[in-house]
Amino acid sequence: MNNYETLYVLKPTLTDEETAVNIAKIEEILVREGAEILATNNMGMRKLAYPVAKNERGVYTVVYFKAAGSVITELERNLKFNEEVIKYLTVKYSKQKEVAQFEKFVSAITPAAAKVEEVVVVTETTEA
Repeated sequence: MNNYETLYVLKPTLTDEETAVNIAKIEEILVREGAEILATNNMGMRKLAYPVAKNERGVYTVVYFKAAGSVITELERNLKFNEEVIKYLTVKYSKQKEVAQFEKFVSAITPAAAKVEEVVVVTETTEA
């Protein structure tokens, strides 16, 4: 299994709920095809470098995962036909330096999510 990063940009007109649904759909495709999702980072609304499909802004999301090469074909086919996705790019990390950088990216995202979950758990227990 190889290390991959997929960045995709969703339309800026989506609500938070619609964005979450689209992210879940894409993660579901990866899991269904046998990928192991390591981290997902919703970077939020950002300005595009140039207009894409008449959009000047978009919701950026990055997914880091391990998968076989055949998974990428199915993922990109689904991204291509998803009307909410205006742009996407998949990068394969194969060289030793690249893999080290990949692991650094994943570890930077994962602890931040764990800290948020800890805070939520502590808040819930103190209210009870």
